Amino acid sequence: MEKVKKVINFSGTPTLETDRLILRRMKLTDAQSVFDHWLSDERVSDNKINAAHISVSQTIERIANIVSQYENKEFCYWGIELKANGELIGEIDLYDFDKLTENCEVGYALGYHWWNQGYGTEALRAVVEFGFRHMNIHKISAAHNTDNLA
Repeated sequence: MEKVKKVINFSGTPTLETDRLILRRMKLTDAQSVFDHWLSDERVSDNKINAAHISVSQTIERIANIVSQYENKEFCYWGIELKANGELIGEIDLYDFDKLTENCEVGYALGYHWWNQGYGTEALRAVVEFGFRHMNIHKISAAHNTDNLA
């Protein structure tokens, strides 16, 4: 019996909702919140590859780069917003797609103030479900620092 080959169904970055969160495209107007809530915080950047931003201009440049890629259907990058008050608290993305194996990776960051409240798990669950059910992803993997127990 021959295995039927699935193809990744790229559909960009649609809005996803959970009980407490809205996962949505980033906007240039988000830059100050992104800087204030997580990119300037060394507690967050310690768990990421890049160092904390020291000026909001770095964050504006980064958000502009993200926004410019939303036209690409293979770009899946969400801001994590609280439904209760519209506050942007983090980011999550699917990346490094392997079209041969239909695998990809997921990464996310949350502002320190929102750690240990289940928001990362809730956002991750929504994005993983989207990847498997709507994009036909075969396997989604993630890496973390060994000292980041959460």
